[in-house]
Amino acid sequence: MALRTLLACVACLALAAPGAASVMVIGGSAARQCYEAAESPLTPRPETLQLCDQAIDVEPLSESDRVATFVNRGILRVRAGLTVDGLADFDEAIRRDPSVAEAWFNRGVALMRTAGPERALPAFEEAVARGTHPPALAYFGRGAAHEALGNLRAAYADYRRASELDPAWERPRAELARFSVRGR
Repeated sequence: MALRTLLACVACLALAAPGAASVMVIGGSAARQCYEAAESPLTPRPETLQLCDQAIDVEPLSESDRVATFVNRGILRVRAGLTVDGLADFDEAIRRDPSVAEAWFNRGVALMRTAGPERALPAFEEAVARGTHPPALAYFGRGAAHEALGNLRAAYADYRRASELDPAWERPRAELARFSVRGR
């Protein structure tokens, strides 16, 4: 596949708002502030990442909140351009609890940026299988990976499913508009 198409797919994933696949943490702790920052579309400030570090290193978190904080810090790191560090956070979250779909989704986004669609596709497959919230994100990510790998039929199906799951989200519809469907 052409480099231009691959770069377009990666750009589409950037617009897919990886922060939308954050994991909620309850309470008024540093972990909660880390979650709120991951939900925000703003580029994180260094002190925000320090809050996430504090939550992971110092706060007495339940294991599920600790896993969520790894995902949320990973999102912030990726958004800050620290993609390799973000990937390490997603991997740690998955090591601790492989059932957290958002860790798989965000791992896929990071891998699309660093290692390409071949490495990202299995992460998106896991995100779909485990039910990323919102689910349209996982289908969109998997569609972008399929498209970058030249599997246009699978890409179309995933973009279509993303559009069905979130009809208000423009991006899947824009991707679908690029396709021409012909009968055999």
